[in-house]
Amino acid sequence: MYSTGNSMEIVRAIRSFHVQHPAVLFLAFSSPAVSTPALLDFEMKETKDGRTGKISKSPSTDSHQLVLDIDDFKGDFSFDALFGKLVNEVLPSYLDEETDISEGLGVNDTMPAGHVRTQSDAGKASQGISSPLFPEVDALLSLFKDSSVQLIDLRKQIDKKLNNLKNEVATQDSKHRKTLSELEKGVDGLFDSFARLDSRISSVGQTAAKIGDHLQSADAQRETASQTIDLIKYLMEFNSSPGDLMELSPLFSDDSRVAEAASIAQKLRSFAEEDIGRQGMAVSSVVMGNATASRGLEVAVGNLQEYCNELENRLLTKFDTASQRKELSTMAECAKILSQFNRGTSAMQHYVGLRPMFDLEVMNADAQMVLGDPGSQPSPSNVASGLSSLYKEITDTVRKEAATITAVFPSPNDVMSILIQRVLEDRVPKLLERLLVNPSLAHPPPMEEGGFILFLRMLAVAYEKTLDLARDLSAIGCGDLDVEGLTESLFLPYKDVFIEYEQASLKQLYRAKMEELRAENQQASESSGTIGRSKGASIASSQQQISVSVVTEFVRWNEEAISRCTLFSSQPATLAAKVRAVFTCLLDQVCQYITDGLERARDGLAEAAALRERFLLGTSVSRRVAAAAVSAAEAAAAAGESSFRAFMVAVQRCGSSVAIIQQYFANSISRLLLPVDGAHAASCEEMSTAMSRAETTAYKGLQQCIETVMAEVERLLSAEQKTTDYRSPDDGFIPDHRPTNACTRVVAYLSRVLEAAFTSLEGLNKQAFLTELGNRFHKGLVNHWQKFTFNPSGGLRLKRDITEYGDFVRSFNAPTLDEKFELLGIMANVFIVAPESLSSLFEGTPSIRKDAQRFIQLRDDYKSAKLASKLSSLWPS
Repeated sequence: MYSTGNSMEIVRAIRSFHVQHPAVLFLAFSSPAVSTPALLDFEMKETKDGRTGKISKSPSTDSHQLVLDIDDFKGDFSFDALFGKLVNEVLPSYLDEETDISEGLGVNDTMPAGHVRTQSDAGKASQGISSPLFPEVDALLSLFKDSSVQLIDLRKQIDKKLNNLKNEVATQDSKHRKTLSELEKGVDGLFDSFARLDSRISSVGQTAAKIGDHLQSADAQRETASQTIDLIKYLMEFNSSPGDLMELSPLFSDDSRVAEAASIAQKLRSFAEEDIGRQGMAVSSVVMGNATASRGLEVAVGNLQEYCNELENRLLTKFDTASQRKELSTMAECAKILSQFNRGTSAMQHYVGLRPMFDLEVMNADAQMVLGDPGSQPSPSNVASGLSSLYKEITDTVRKEAATITAVFPSPNDVMSILIQRVLEDRVPKLLERLLVNPSLAHPPPMEEGGFILFLRMLAVAYEKTLDLARDLSAIGCGDLDVEGLTESLFLPYKDVFIEYEQASLKQLYRAKMEELRAENQQASESSGTIGRSKGASIASSQQQISVSVVTEFVRWNEEAISRCTLFSSQPATLAAKVRAVFTCLLDQVCQYITDGLERARDGLAEAAALRERFLLGTSVSRRVAAAAVSAAEAAAAAGESSFRAFMVAVQRCGSSVAIIQQYFANSISRLLLPVDGAHAASCEEMSTAMSRAETTAYKGLQQCIETVMAEVERLLSAEQKTTDYRSPDDGFIPDHRPTNACTRVVAYLSRVLEAAFTSLEGLNKQAFLTELGNRFHKGLVNHWQKFTFNPSGGLRLKRDITEYGDFVRSFNAPTLDEKFELLGIMANVFIVAPESLSSLFEGTPSIRKDAQRFIQLRDDYKSAKLASKLSSLWPS
């Protein structure tokens, strides 16, 4: 027998299997009465209404019978609900036992199958099996079998219905396909019908369009024929007799139909003229009838011409009257009719010609507004202001006329073109003729009257302001008129020759500036008076120095000329050629100016040299003459020092001037020359050639400066150096370590005078000058010392002088000079050491033995110590 716990296990197993396999239910019971498991197979279908199987009891049996129906599986079918009802009927204690068991879970031991074994169950199991463990199994088995049979029957019913439905669907599908095929054939037929209908409609439309075209053409032909008939009738009227216009149709005399009459007259005139032209080209063998017709049309042409002229004059008179009364509508009506005569050109020109802005009085007032009162000297600023005011007035007038023209004429752009063309060809040129008068290159106007520069400045101002006027007029509207081209043509005669005036102006400015500087120098010289010939020369030299401000003024002139070249030259190649010509003028001016300045400074040096030569003394002169000569020599030395400083300042300013030109070329000129191949290189070559002249002059002047300095050094050495300086009678006593007075004077002089050289010269120029001067100074000292004899104390004094000279020369930063003076210090030792030590004195420097021999001969003991024979044996030649 199965216990209640086992039955619960079976129920839970059935539920678990149903969850995994909801369509198939397997029930297996294991009991002594049943040796094999019973298999129950049935399918469950979920429905929408949720109803479950019904349980009923058969009256003939006690077993429960489950009656199933197809409707039970419709809606929301639940197998759990069905199975619950089945268990509740067969096993009424199922729910209670399940509840008790579920409450006992977790209190007692848990079985491997998930059940809880109680003590009572264990006791019953120990007592043995005395009754069936699951007596309801038969009823359940019977019920499940019956349910399985019913389910199989239901499945067969459903399968049958499904087969029937499949057959019906296949039949309906076949019918549907047949119907669709028939419909496709019908649709294809409809498409064909629509295509034929569309083609028919298109054909009918084309036919209708052709009919309409024919009707329109027929109407046009009818209208043309009607007009032709009228034109022939009017032509016959004009062909009646020459000059007879009295028998014309009322159309040609009716003022209300003037537009129509003008149109017809123009058509008749055009036709008659064309016919005459064709007849004129015909061969001479024309028939008499055609010749008569030709003569008749000539009469008609003459009458038509006379009528058109009369009509045009009437309309112009009416137009003028309406214009004076400001009746724009009447003016517009007349202009519209007049547009049929030569496209209205006569009316347009007539209107423009009568504008007050072109009256002679107005144009005379233009010149007075710009140039000022007669006899006054106009200035570019005043002319610029006057042109601005005048051109603004013209622009405002044209703008007002544009409003009237737009309201009156049917082609306002053509009228505006004529108006603006009249402004630029009549009013502006008359003003420019009085404003810009080309000066004569052969007889230039004096600078007091402005010179060439005034003309060029006026030309530039007029050109700029006129271009502004052209742009303003273009903005108002001028039709197809090339305003800029017309404006350029006004200045074309000036632009072709202006570069010649630029070059002439630069030369004139340069001459005027030089005259101004000479006058200033002359005035300064006269105001200072004559103080002395040498001093006066120095003053004159200082007053004629090169001025960087003058060179800057040259550059400013050139910049102004370059700006005008840029203004008047639109093509890069043309601009480059003109710029190069103007820049060449600057090079010539600067080169001439600085070269003249350097030459003037050289003249000061030459005059100082002449003063020195004048006061050279012989050996036998009186004391009075000697004193006067010394005083004059000192004055000459002062003039030389002043001239030296003046030349150094000139060299410095010359370098600054060249730097200004180079900077100006790099910043302003070079970029304008680049568009032309070779122009930049050629200008650089010209600049180098021009500056080489100044460099040559500067080099000669620097040589004169060296001569001036060395002359004064030699004078100081000759005047200040005493014989006892190097051959002291106190030899053997405490030596004097001070430099000699001559050395002190020379170093002081060099320090003072060369300060200008250190300040003025730069770079390689400075180095070359100081090196040359140092070599000359070294040579002069050696020659000077050859005049003296030296004892040991004098040798020490000489060594002190050499040290003093060397310290000063070291400021030249010339290593070769430093080496030479160091060797002089070494050679001075020949006067200090004993005769027997001379052989070892130059063992490390054999290269100076020859010079050392010359110094040794200056020893005061040279003869007494017989040094000549000793040296010849030690240093054989």
